[in-house]
Amino acid sequence: MTMTTIDNTDVSLPEGGLVYRHRLSTRIWHWINALTLLIMLMSGLMIFNAHPRLYWGDYGANADPAWLEIGSGGGESYLRIGSLTVETTGVLGLWHDGNGTLRSRAFPGWATIPSYYSLSMGRLWHLTFAWVFALGIVAYGVWSWLNRHIERDLLPSKTEIHPSHIWDDVKKHARLDFPKGEAALNYNILQKLAYLGVLGVLIPVAILTGLTMSPAMNASWPWLLDIFGGRQSARSIHFIVAWLLVGFFLVHIAMVVLAGPLNEIRSMITGRYRLPPENAEVKAEEKDA
Repeated sequence: MTMTTIDNTDVSLPEGGLVYRHRLSTRIWHWINALTLLIMLMSGLMIFNAHPRLYWGDYGANADPAWLEIGSGGGESYLRIGSLTVETTGVLGLWHDGNGTLRSRAFPGWATIPSYYSLSMGRLWHLTFAWVFALGIVAYGVWSWLNRHIERDLLPSKTEIHPSHIWDDVKKHARLDFPKGEAALNYNILQKLAYLGVLGVLIPVAILTGLTMSPAMNASWPWLLDIFGGRQSARSIHFIVAWLLVGFFLVHIAMVVLAGPLNEIRSMITGRYRLPPENAEVKAEEKDA
């Protein structure tokens, strides 16, 4: 059994053979980020439990109209977004803990850090791992600049950003027609757009809105309040971005499962990836072309 190291040279790789797909730095950053963002999400839900309402602009007191609210009353709980109200009894707002005790908090204990109500501990966990996340982002950015990872692997070409090419990739994903052979080693256009969206939009917005909610940063960088329309608007945007990141990770996990979880997970642990063999129909089309 042989393992081929991937570089930018034009070489023919053996179908079904093992290749070196992910650098050690990429694998370490991936798993640290996965753990860090999970802890930040769960501790963030605990912080949200202290005031389970979101506002825009200068609003923010209990009596002010909230555009999103998770609450309870009369033995039932609800999720309210604008004028839409959904009953969530037993899931959000009102639920039983592991001891069978009825709790009236927005998110259940199994989804928060800590599992019991503690705003101070939630903030401690959240801010501690925010530093871990920030340092990881800086290290990743510097390393990606030095080895040209973003330029080489993530920036799409002019051909890839053409609407017809993007639509073709969407149809292939809908048919679960994933790249085979050497093509599986490169990011497709949907992956590139998703990763660039996360790295270039969602993560920076999450960091900046988090800073905007800090009174100390309001004094140091008051322009953040102007950009995001106040602390309450920043809190709302921070919440929305957090759930967009959750959506990204759920789609990411689904794609890993559909593409072959053992092969995909192994490549992110050991770096080794087995090239999916091309089927006979694809080979025949390439031969005729």
